[in-house]
Amino acid sequence: MQRLTAIEDQIVTTHVEAPASKEGVRRVVFVGNYVPRQCGIATFTTDLCEAVGQAFPQVNCSALPVNDTSEGYDYPQRVRFELFQEDLASYAAAADFLNINNVDIVCLQHEYGIFGGRAGSHILALLRELRMPVVTTLHTVLKEPDPAQRAVLEEIAQLSDRLVVMTQRGLNLLRDVYGVPLSKVDVIPHGIPDVAFVDPSFYKDQFGLEGRKVLLTFGLLSPNKGIEHMIEALPAIVARHPDVIYVILGATHPHVARRDGESYRLSLQRLARDRGVDKHVAFHGRYVTLEELTQFLGAADIYVTPYLNPAQIVSGTLAYAVGAGKAVVSTPYWHAEELLAEERGVLVPFRDSDALAKRIIDLLDDEVRRHAMRKRAYLHARDMTWPNVALLYMKTFEKAKEERRRSPRPAFVAATLADRPAELPEVNLDHLTRLTDSTGLLQHAVFSVPNY
Repeated sequence: MQRLTAIEDQIVTTHVEAPASKEGVRRVVFVGNYVPRQCGIATFTTDLCEAVGQAFPQVNCSALPVNDTSEGYDYPQRVRFELFQEDLASYAAAADFLNINNVDIVCLQHEYGIFGGRAGSHILALLRELRMPVVTTLHTVLKEPDPAQRAVLEEIAQLSDRLVVMTQRGLNLLRDVYGVPLSKVDVIPHGIPDVAFVDPSFYKDQFGLEGRKVLLTFGLLSPNKGIEHMIEALPAIVARHPDVIYVILGATHPHVARRDGESYRLSLQRLARDRGVDKHVAFHGRYVTLEELTQFLGAADIYVTPYLNPAQIVSGTLAYAVGAGKAVVSTPYWHAEELLAEERGVLVPFRDSDALAKRIIDLLDDEVRRHAMRKRAYLHARDMTWPNVALLYMKTFEKAKEERRRSPRPAFVAATLADRPAELPEVNLDHLTRLTDSTGLLQHAVFSVPNY
């Protein structure tokens, strides 16, 4: 575990050795998207699995990822079994695999969109069959869920031994909206890499940005990121600080790319040209490694998250930026409100380019304030480094194991054919397609001659 103290103007990090895991937690399987799949959940699941494995080498950590394509992905050796998002039978098969392999803890990463069925309900088919303790990390907790979303989350809460949320807001929503007892929930922050607190000039020459003031947004591109509002703010910023450059780092989200291609990125590029700031915008349209990301973050003077969804309860990119000691300007989505409190960042209204410009200019004008904000953010985030987060997760795993020992569930009994619903072939409606034209369905006819 890491603890951080401030001595005058120096930042000193000390390391505390993580205690050994208690007897009983020897094998943990993490269920969720996994690299090389490109999405925030995949990055989180991979980082958490690796962090727990490194902090507790005596624990066997493996992964059970979810595939969104029939081809799957070229996974690393930690992956022992694969789910297919829309294939309900694969969820039952995964439950059988976990039950017979002496798994001590299943750690589920829940986000509605990564599992098949209405509101991701396919994951319930797996959870209902599991015989070991389940710890579920909730990456989304909705204040106003629709009936299907509410039903899924309430059953996940019931089937899980413990729940993990990453913010106090998430804890309050589970209590107030879903009726989950607080005693069942642990608040564990989003993990971050442990990076040094460095002057942005240290990395700028690596990207040809020496002598420039760097604004940065990173993450998978999609229209809900609100980057167009930041580009709209650039003319006013550039007028005051002509040496500013706005770096937009990240590939287009794979789901967006499959549906819309690069239309969003191209619209941003057209907007920058139309506003006359194309010489002050740089796109790096690729998925970067952690080392590259650390260097880009290190080069940034200000990190910007102009996101459009107020109900975003977790942002890994925001956590990374705060952990790197960046001055942050953000819209007030839930995670930002909590993480940037106490002058660890600046909040601006949604879709307000004028406010973005004003606050960024204020920070660029006031170096003392900007540096003080950076230091406050960095110090606050030291408990969020992955070794610390791994320790907190292991405590939650041990708690779930102990609670299950005190209150055991019915003994595991092998499922027989009578316990499973009869399997039917997939419905094939090709014959109806052949009988249908632009007017309607042709019936009661001999070839094309009506026969009433």
